[in-house]
Amino acid sequence: MNFNSHTDAVVVIAVGLVNALTAGEARGRPYEPPADGARAEVVAEILDAGRGGGVAIGEAEAGELAETARALRGVFEAVSRGDVDTAARTVNRLLAETDARPHLDRHDGEPWHLHFHGAGGTLAGNYAAGCATGLAVVLGSDLHDRLGVCTAPHCDRVYVDTSRNGTRRFCSTACQNRVKTAAFRARGA
Repeated sequence: MNFNSHTDAVVVIAVGLVNALTAGEARGRPYEPPADGARAEVVAEILDAGRGGGVAIGEAEAGELAETARALRGVFEAVSRGDVDTAARTVNRLLAETDARPHLDRHDGEPWHLHFHGAGGTLAGNYAAGCATGLAVVLGSDLHDRLGVCTAPHCDRVYVDTSRNGTRRFCSTACQNRVKTAAFRARGA
């Protein structure tokens, strides 16, 4: 399931930011995001994966993206509850705050593609605008239910379901395996 290559990339970045920069539970254990100092490196890795490498980011920008990640988490949680209206209002607020403006861009040997940067924005602001717009594209389609929060016990990491049949329920294979193993053991007892 693909929306388009750039939208796919910014939605994957949104998932990465939420999972790395928001506290909660991950794979059955409490999760604390990286502290100041280590956060910029983690954010750079997430942005590099979505872009193909070479993103340099400072701690202040990583802090801005941590705030964005907390807001983005609300979008995934609202969709998981079936509350698309709240998810849409949250995305609309982010779009307004980031002054996201669609424009076509061509760089790094790629064909023309849509970017969503705000006018004169910062690196963090541009990524926040891109993530918000990518989620807006998903929410504005009949595929909004492809956004989710892991259903495994003691895990609240988010995901985007890109499978053909749209039945994903877990953030990772590790969580899926934990649930299946627990069910197998329960049947055997």
